[in-house]
Amino acid sequence: MAGEPVSAAEVAAMRRALELAQSAGVPLAPNPRVGCVLLDASGVAVGEGFHRGAGTPHAEVDSLADAGESARGTTVVVTLEPCDHTGRTGACSAALIDAGVVRVVYAQPDPNPVAAGGATRLRAAGIDVIGGVLAGEAEQVNPVWSFAMRAGRPFVTWKFAASLDGRSSAADGSSRWISSAAARDDVHRLRAACDAIAVGTGTVLADDPQLTVRPGGQPLPRQTQPLRVVIGRSPLPVTARVLDDAAETIVLRTRDLDAVLGELSGRERRHVWLEGGPKLAGAFLAAEVVDEVVAYVAPVLLGAGTNALGDVGISTIRDAVRLDVHDVAQVGSDLRITASPRRARPGEG
Repeated sequence: MAGEPVSAAEVAAMRRALELAQSAGVPLAPNPRVGCVLLDASGVAVGEGFHRGAGTPHAEVDSLADAGESARGTTVVVTLEPCDHTGRTGACSAALIDAGVVRVVYAQPDPNPVAAGGATRLRAAGIDVIGGVLAGEAEQVNPVWSFAMRAGRPFVTWKFAASLDGRSSAADGSSRWISSAAARDDVHRLRAACDAIAVGTGTVLADDPQLTVRPGGQPLPRQTQPLRVVIGRSPLPVTARVLDDAAETIVLRTRDLDAVLGELSGRERRHVWLEGGPKLAGAFLAAEVVDEVVAYVAPVLLGAGTNALGDVGISTIRDAVRLDVHDVAQVGSDLRITASPRRARPGEG
């Protein structure tokens, strides 16, 4: 940190800005959720605002508009480093300089290489800048977006439902319904937090899913539905439900997962909900591009049938994919386990 020590009023303003960032109705993607508060010389808030989604004013600009003429000479307290990029909106760094603010206190450094650099530009303009205030709390407001910016690809959640003995379908291929109605409703809740739902062509041919978000059985409007993504080379029938007009769909006729994730990143999709079958899931795991696992385990025994996970190239227990469990909850009659694959650390075998 540089500049004058952070005051109690600035810390309190940052907590308020974090609340603003998480205002109801703000979408999780493709942009980060950001809140901002302007303080006058005595530490009193004279303006506040937040970003409401792509194409709308950024939090800093929203706060400047709220403050009006009172913005000049203020301290800007914002949850993300002001951007230094002109896209659908102008650079926040330039807007703050033009407004005559004297100090900027921000939480999380901007991990987006395209937009970063605002702090440097502000300092060059003679504005006092301090970063890293409540940075950890700010990052937790946008964990998936932050990951996507740093990794250069979307965050991938693999969801599956299985019997207690690890089967995703019975010996005759039937799979509806292994999980309970409550678990299926829970899936729709979690799907709604993602901006892409991915399956393989095999799943489309076998199950003909619609892949829409339908909380409480009622579909979301088309414009708020996640992008439906079908991966693979097998041709699809024109009658496939995933090709209907309930949501946008793209078919990626490739098995190259780098190309798939690159395409989705280019479309500003930050969180992929993977519902593919065991073969596609195995490919994602083998490529080490599964970041979270959400498993619904039903109190059902099948004894035979399709495994929930296909071959991932593991031949010995030493090479097993170990998971760190973050949450276990009962959903209806099922258990929902949320975990993440444990990545090998440098020097570990």
